[in-house]
Amino acid sequence: MAELKALIFDVDGTLADTEKDGHRVAFNAAFKDAGLDWDWDVALYGELLAVTGGKERMRHFIAGWSPMFEAPEDMDAWIAGLHRSKTEHYTQLLSEGAIPLRPGVERLLNEARDAGIRLAIATTTTPANVTALLEHTLGPESLDWFEVIAAGDIVPAKKPAPDIYTWALDKMRLGPAESIAFEDSGNGVLSAVDAGIDNIVVTVNDYTTDHDFRRASVVLDGFGEPGRPPKSLAGNGAPLPDEVVDLSYLRGLHQHQQ
Repeated sequence: MAELKALIFDVDGTLADTEKDGHRVAFNAAFKDAGLDWDWDVALYGELLAVTGGKERMRHFIAGWSPMFEAPEDMDAWIAGLHRSKTEHYTQLLSEGAIPLRPGVERLLNEARDAGIRLAIATTTTPANVTALLEHTLGPESLDWFEVIAAGDIVPAKKPAPDIYTWALDKMRLGPAESIAFEDSGNGVLSAVDAGIDNIVVTVNDYTTDHDFRRASVVLDGFGEPGRPPKSLAGNGAPLPDEVVDLSYLRGLHQHQQ
């Protein structure tokens, strides 16, 4: 039986509810700065989230919602510049405390660190976004908590492709059975499963409650806090937390999947 050695976290929607009041707002601010009349409202952004990666999302929007847009000569550079502007606005929101971690995240990270469980991140968001979130919520030292931060364009294919998880596991020299992945979306679950990870804890957000999570181990509405246990939304016969998602629960879940 493989030992649980690592916890691997997605970022957007998993560590923090970053999408609706974070990335979406920052995209709109960047569009305004660029003189564009694009406005991604809450419903539209939910549709666009089907595409992973901010630069890819903008391309998808242009193709589907703004086909008459006159593309600049160097479209790649223009998209990259617009995305950098969006990241600046996102970082500003973080600095203002507008995007806190989800309840229970800091508790679980500290418990894992105290127990010697290795931590990693596997996300489609940019390294700059990951750094900004961690620094503004947990402090600059928190960057060292994670042995590997697999983010952005470090692999060519983004979720639901398994590449980002495979890359992280390879860097940590771990087998898939030695880790648990934490996700919030159907694309994230597919990515982890296809990388060979059997243990996947989903904590949904407003944008992902209707995703297909049949391949996840358990689907919850959050990590829970003492006195505020998470609600179970779905699962594959896996045990449920009595009160919170903690290391004791995760070890039991890991054993159940062996």
